Amino acid sequence: MSSPKVLFGFHAVGVRLKTAPQSIIEIYYEATRRDARMRQFLEKAREAGARLIEADAMRIAKLAGSHGHQGVAARVEEVKDSRTLDELLDDLEESGVKNPLLLVLDGVTDPHNLGACLRVADGAGVHAVIAPKDHASGINATVAKVASGAAETVPYFMVTNLARTLNQLKERNIWIIGTSGDAEKHLYQVDLKGPVALVLGAEGDGMRQLTRKTCDELISIPMQGAVESLNVSVASGVCLYEAVRQRQSS
Repeated sequence: MSSPKVLFGFHAVGVRLKTAPQSIIEIYYEATRRDARMRQFLEKAREAGARLIEADAMRIAKLAGSHGHQGVAARVEEVKDSRTLDELLDDLEESGVKNPLLLVLDGVTDPHNLGACLRVADGAGVHAVIAPKDHASGINATVAKVASGAAETVPYFMVTNLARTLNQLKERNIWIIGTSGDAEKHLYQVDLKGPVALVLGAEGDGMRQLTRKTCDELISIPMQGAVESLNVSVASGVCLYEAVRQRQSS
């Protein structure tokens, strides 16, 4: 059995209360905070049958490893989606999803960036986020806090060999589109309505060379000002919501 992990913040703990309350071991809350948001949160926690423990802000900060806990932290058992990426894609096909939308992150090691990417992915309806095991951040308390619950809802697969996984996606007729500042074609010139995996690299370094070579197509995000690139989570939002726009307009 995996060891318990910590979630903190209203969104992260609230989503776990909603999706898997049985996995919550205990919730620590700041007893001196009596505002409406805390009252509503505690009411939902009691309805879910969660064990509640009063604590001061410092104890919660120590548990969370952060002072940005909003007065709430929970010890929880890890809830894993037992499906593999292949199984998830099979399930999507069986349920009638003809045009899956995937986000691939190559080299995103900062947990704040990963959390923000997951939050954007959830909002855009991404079916899965994929990252390499050796060049990526895993899901931790900071990721879960920044993701505002999306770390609990978006399937996140860390794969041993990213290039091989991309080739396997190609075998499923999923078009692999990588983002690169030097690409001649830009985002608004590409069709994102079909089965697509959008590949973004870490800010600064971008995609690794092998990942870049594996892509079917490279696109850039038009930059009108002085800066040369966007933060990876912002770039993810720009690309994913262009896909959403195209899909809704069709």
